[in-house]
Amino acid sequence: MLVFTMAGSWWLEFAFKIKVLRRPRILFSSVFPVALFFLIWDAFAINQSHWDFDPHQILGIIGPFNIPIEEYLFFIVIPIAAVLTLEGVKVVMKRFSK
Repeated sequence: MLVFTMAGSWWLEFAFKIKVLRRPRILFSSVFPVALFFLIWDAFAINQSHWDFDPHQILGIIGPFNIPIEEYLFFIVIPIAAVLTLEGVKVVMKRFSK
C-alpha cells in the first residue's frame, strides 16, 4: 500500500514541477518532527501492550523499539505523499484562479 500511495502522488513532482523532492532539507524539516512524535507514541504503546502488529501482516523486519519497518516507512511515506499532494493542489489552484 505504501508503494501505491507514493506512486499516486510521486508523479505530481514532475507533472507540475513542484520541486518538493528537490528540497530535501525543507521536506525533512516538515516530516521528521511529526514522524518522531508518532514513532515515540508507537514505541510507548507497544511497550505498554496497548497494541501490537499481526505477524502475518508485516514483513517481519523489526526495527528499534520493537517497531516493524512498515511502521517506520508509514511515517515517512504518507507525510511525503501528503506534501506532494498539497503542493500539487496549490499549483492547480493557482493556474485556475487566473
